[in-house]
Amino acid sequence: MFITGNFFLFIGSSILLILAPGPDIIFTITQGITNGKRAGVWTAVGLGLGNIVHTLAAAFGITVLLKTSQTAFLIFKILGACYLFYLAFKAIKHRHDIFGMEKSGNSNSGALHLFAKGFIMNVLNPKVALFFLAFLPQFVNNAAGSVPLQIVLYGIIFIVLVIIIFGLFGYFAGSVGQKLLKNEKFSSRMSVMSALVFIGLGLKLAFAQSR
Repeated sequence: MFITGNFFLFIGSSILLILAPGPDIIFTITQGITNGKRAGVWTAVGLGLGNIVHTLAAAFGITVLLKTSQTAFLIFKILGACYLFYLAFKAIKHRHDIFGMEKSGNSNSGALHLFAKGFIMNVLNPKVALFFLAFLPQFVNNAAGSVPLQIVLYGIIFIVLVIIIFGLFGYFAGSVGQKLLKNEKFSSRMSVMSALVFIGLGLKLAFAQSR
């Protein structure tokens, strides 16, 4: 189904795009520093698996709605921005709490919460949806079978790469961050920094244009 040249071009392009500084990788690193290694990894998994929605939307044409309808795009970006502002509010509200899933007695709950954060943040970002619509079809071979199936397979590969690369960033950020967060003042400042990151990402999304 895959042409060898297309496949390796896709892998190389995907890795470069994933490594490029952007909101998702900043979010992953921030969560790793403030909440620990596992938090960074679970955030990466949430962000990666959120792309399943965008992959299926691109494969079956749903994302075209966001590209052609300003109303749909506006609704999605407002929801996404509001969610990020909510995360900023939570970070400020709990800035004096003890950080760290590593120290938490209910790590499974914490993992699920951080996974959900990453997943929702990704799904509610219409720019990611439009990226998948523009990027994945470029590597499709029309003569090699089902186009939607090819897009889904490429999307799965991209998701796996996101989880691996973001997961490594989150893990190593957590290794450094947890040592620093033993200092209570530093912990509080990092919480404020996290809130500023959320606000910045929210504003960036709020003023995003569909084209």
